[in-house]
Amino acid sequence: MTSTDNADAKSENGNFWFKLPLWKRIIAALILGAIVGSIWGEGAASIKWIGDIFIRLIRMIVVPLVFVTLVSGIVAMGDPKKLGSIGIKTMGLYIGTTALAIIIGLALATVIQPGAGIDMMGATAETLAPVMPLGERLMGIVPQNPVAALANGDILAVIFFAIIFGSGIMLAGDKGKAVAGVMDSATEVMLKIIHMIMEVAPFGVFALIAATTGAKGINALADVVPLALTLMLGFALQMIITHGSIIKFMLKLPATRFFKDIIDAQLIAFSTSSSSATMPVTMAVAEENLGIKAPVASSVIPLGATINMDGTGMYVGVVAIFAAQSLGIDLNIVDYGLIALTTTLVSIGTAAVPSASLFLLAAVLGVIGVGGEQTALIVGFLLPFDRPLDMMRTVVNVTGDLAVATAVAKSEGEFDEDIFRADPRV
Repeated sequence: MTSTDNADAKSENGNFWFKLPLWKRIIAALILGAIVGSIWGEGAASIKWIGDIFIRLIRMIVVPLVFVTLVSGIVAMGDPKKLGSIGIKTMGLYIGTTALAIIIGLALATVIQPGAGIDMMGATAETLAPVMPLGERLMGIVPQNPVAALANGDILAVIFFAIIFGSGIMLAGDKGKAVAGVMDSATEVMLKIIHMIMEVAPFGVFALIAATTGAKGINALADVVPLALTLMLGFALQMIITHGSIIKFMLKLPATRFFKDIIDAQLIAFSTSSSSATMPVTMAVAEENLGIKAPVASSVIPLGATINMDGTGMYVGVVAIFAAQSLGIDLNIVDYGLIALTTTLVSIGTAAVPSASLFLLAAVLGVIGVGGEQTALIVGFLLPFDRPLDMMRTVVNVTGDLAVATAVAKSEGEFDEDIFRADPRV
């Protein structure tokens, strides 16, 4: 074999990795990480730093990505009325899908009764931070200092300022074109950076799953199997019935195509347990696989990562019923209504980071008479098992973001059906 042949063979071997669709590489990493973590045990924590670097790379890009893409998308709309139309549709769909998720969760928990006979006396109580009042949470959307909001990664405040800034460029007309051009170029740069970061994804996912499996073990859910099964069934029903129905019946599009197109985002959501960390991938999938155009993708997806919490809402609702059953509290129809309403409200704006929803329980359980000490005990009981449950509910959150974004894009004429129906470009 000549030196040229050797070079060609090496090149072919190197290209094999990149020719594999990204989702296949990530699934392989998930499986291999679970196997290595099960065998290696707690020693797998020594490679967690690889996964942490991957998450830091994604978090690094989230705030600038949200800001420049949202500003660019608003300017591309060309009409302030269109921004209002998109906002109303987005909020309505997000709140509606979250409410349906909570109703499904409450119904399943009532029938399956995952908390019946559960003894939590051996759990260690966790210290719970006070719940932020709704008014204070809403006030925090308006930043006192936009630069500080960007620096601190306060996504809701960044979204608010980006909307104001983009609207200002739009209203400035010709004098704002120079700034609009900068934002448009910056958006393209950010998307290229996302593609670079995603090449690291299989290695980061492998390390995260190995460390999680090594620390908790495959049998970590054994003590909460009824709760885990209830949640898994609920998550599956929410994606198939609620999200699938939006695509198939509301939009008249093939639901199987939708679920195949979004698998990259779902796998990253599963491994990172964070809608915020998944956001760059979600936005790339929305534009490149689903055919959602930038004006909608850049506004609906960041908002969804912050306020659309289908999986989180269902989780908190189910855990509230789980807690009532384990503590022997009888619930009436009014209690169920209060749980549903409170869960819907507190799930909006939940921090898009791992296990954040566990600490919303104080607000929800308080409405059915569960005290602070009992709530702390429940959180302490669930916390050791929460990571795998969190991984699953994050997948639901991200799937909901993309289903709603597709619906809004199609209704606004910002949707390319040819891209949606084509094979994902990965």
